[in-house]
Amino acid sequence: MAGMTGVTRRGLLGATAAGVGAAVLAGPGAASAAPAAPVEVDVCVVGAGLAGLVTARRLVAAGRSVVVLEARDRVGGRTLNKAFAEGGVGDLGGTWIGPTQNRVAALADELGLEVFEQPNDGDAVYVGMGMRSTYSDAGPTGGAPLDPLLLPDLLLVVTLVDQMASTVPVDAPWEAAQAAAWDAMTFDEFLRTRTVNPQVREVARSALVAIFGADAREISLLYALWYVATSGDEANPGSFERLINVRDGAQARRFVLGAQTMSLRMAEALGDRVRLAAPVRAVAQDATGVTVTADGVVVRAAHVVVAVPPVLSGHLAYDPPLPRAREQYVQRSPQGVLAKVEAVYPTPFWRADGLSGAVVCDTGPARICYDVSPVAGTPGGLLAFVGADDLRAYGADLDRLAADVVAQLVQFFGPQAAEPLDVVVQDWSAELWSRGGPVHVLPPGVLTQYRSAFRDPVGRVHWAGTETAGYWHGYMDGAISSGERAAAEVLTALGAVVPGAAAPPTVVPAAAPGGAGTQGGAGG
Repeated sequence: MAGMTGVTRRGLLGATAAGVGAAVLAGPGAASAAPAAPVEVDVCVVGAGLAGLVTARRLVAAGRSVVVLEARDRVGGRTLNKAFAEGGVGDLGGTWIGPTQNRVAALADELGLEVFEQPNDGDAVYVGMGMRSTYSDAGPTGGAPLDPLLLPDLLLVVTLVDQMASTVPVDAPWEAAQAAAWDAMTFDEFLRTRTVNPQVREVARSALVAIFGADAREISLLYALWYVATSGDEANPGSFERLINVRDGAQARRFVLGAQTMSLRMAEALGDRVRLAAPVRAVAQDATGVTVTADGVVVRAAHVVVAVPPVLSGHLAYDPPLPRAREQYVQRSPQGVLAKVEAVYPTPFWRADGLSGAVVCDTGPARICYDVSPVAGTPGGLLAFVGADDLRAYGADLDRLAADVVAQLVQFFGPQAAEPLDVVVQDWSAELWSRGGPVHVLPPGVLTQYRSAFRDPVGRVHWAGTETAGYWHGYMDGAISSGERAAAEVLTALGAVVPGAAAPPTVVPAAAPGGAGTQGGAGG
């Protein structure tokens, strides 16, 4: 089994999916000696994830010169494709798109990427207090277990959370009427005052591990409510159900070629504007521009957009220093602790037993699972989310983690789950240029004290990344909308006429070799 992050026992989930443009990036990413003079462009973008590449794409479409500096030897940030040896692609990072995620749907359409419905026929599995049962997600609890012992508390809490979240402004959560009180307590404290059955708190904990990579005691109530509020759009209020559900929820659809393909295609079109293996170390600004110093290259630009996780943005050396409020925010907002464990089988055998592959379990390490088989149906894939205390308990022993997850899959799906063809562990907490995932974690006091200053430009320094987003904060959709916003900000600062936020770029890159056709209505 996996002996280190992202490495499989026999390489079944090996290289990035072929035929989606990865080879194009080999040249620009080569490290080289620092040039004699800085590279001069209008805008430097730090980070080649979705947010950074969308920013660059918009700026290039507006006629501006851009260079993108990426620390990794690949693009895509917290999205990562893995090719199945038998065919098809799996996702080890950001995966799903769903209703109201309008920006990711639009980008997928522009790039000619096809999506498919998340496999959801059959019942989900619930394991609580050592007892296994099955249920349909078409019931009143949706993706949550339909357990009569949980039902009264569960329905009460979900209804109350949705009501409270509806009072939290998406773009200014600190302005909610009860913001101070809600940001003074953890979500765990709230749950303890609103539930009688402690099992409800365990089920909630399982959901939070997958959503945040954190426990209820680690996040403020206001942050949890704001997160729910952001899971919608201007016409559809956010809801807890939309966050956790497959049916009409955030896990509704997947990309046929994997979510990282969005970044691969954007980077291919940007060509040698994207420089890989070039971690940025310092950002210095003066009256006429910014100097961005990275390994092997120095860039002189009018503006810079920093599109990396908050904790990484805090590791750069800024001259002059950033405002105190922003510094304090990034010091208090670590990334979640999360790993994805995928087990691969010859076929999705659980479907023959009338099961969808979805699991909710009250004990770790595998608390939440999904069927992640490719669109063709083979090979079969099961994905387990492992995070927070459950992941911390394993340290660097990923072999033991993989073995324990497989043992739980046997409990969920029977003896056929005991012999996977392969198991891959992607520990995002061990990724140097992510420091965790899927999103940053905000404990009590951070949103009300520091968030208002987090997204504001600091002179010629602008910010992007899913953590800067309003709607679908923490998701791929939020990363894309943040890149659109940052590009508009910079174009305004440069004196350009900025098109509407929803307007697509005027230049659409050609599809990569072997690209799939567009599927309309990809979800929001």
